[in-house]
Amino acid sequence: MKAIRVEKQGGPEVLKLLDVAPLNAPGPGQAVVRIVAAGVNFVDVGQRRGTYPRQVPFTLGVEGAGVVESVGEGVRSVKPSDRVAFTGLPGAYSEAILADAERLIPLPDEFTFEEGAAFPLQGMTAHYLIHEFRRPVPGSFVLIHAAAGGMGGLLVQWAKHLGANVIGTVSTEAKARTARTSGADHVIVYTEQDFVAETKRITLERGADLIIDGVGRTTFKGDLYRSGGHTRPYRDLRRSQRSWRSGFTECLHAERADGFGRKSTELSAYP
Repeated sequence: MKAIRVEKQGGPEVLKLLDVAPLNAPGPGQAVVRIVAAGVNFVDVGQRRGTYPRQVPFTLGVEGAGVVESVGEGVRSVKPSDRVAFTGLPGAYSEAILADAERLIPLPDEFTFEEGAAFPLQGMTAHYLIHEFRRPVPGSFVLIHAAAGGMGGLLVQWAKHLGANVIGTVSTEAKARTARTSGADHVIVYTEQDFVAETKRITLERGADLIIDGVGRTTFKGDLYRSGGHTRPYRDLRRSQRSWRSGFTECLHAERADGFGRKSTELSAYP
């Protein structure tokens, strides 16, 4: 079996495609999944660099999609030939993984494996942030920092889908074009403009009803000064597996929009 391994931390050059030992047969509650597509997340970059500690050697990747090949005793949630997605399971940059079957998410036939691999971590976090704190309503103002990233792009699309006026902040004009493509009504290049003053201008001094902040250090003070409503910073939000499974299915069937599931697959994009 082949896998992308990290035997020492460093830049992209430390990634090695190697032959590794075959997987064991699935035990009770486990399933073997043949990987068709692996998600690429910043946590992978951090683990490869060593900024997120992990003992070497290891197989990179925590998110993917594929086909169940075999199951162990007592598994009822999936069966061989089922299409599934997953997140939070190490070893996705490989031809197959041995997984806790209860953590596998059914993937509807109308979704590609690439969409299944891109969606779970960022998609469920976006679902959580949009729906469980202050759900946007038509006419409300939502300020989304880092609006051109994978998470930001999903948040922009979702807030727009719910009828909000979306304000996005980005660091460059190239990223501003990306945010506009995702549907942002207003884009602030915060390296050239004061996002607090611009938000005041756009909202006619009202402030944003909801701010979703994936930056933090350089933006949080401004969020508090001019939020006008609710501010929600986010990190890697983990929830119960039951919530992941049911929420993921809700996301796929109820709130899919053009472009959902887009994510960079270029490992070398993060030196």
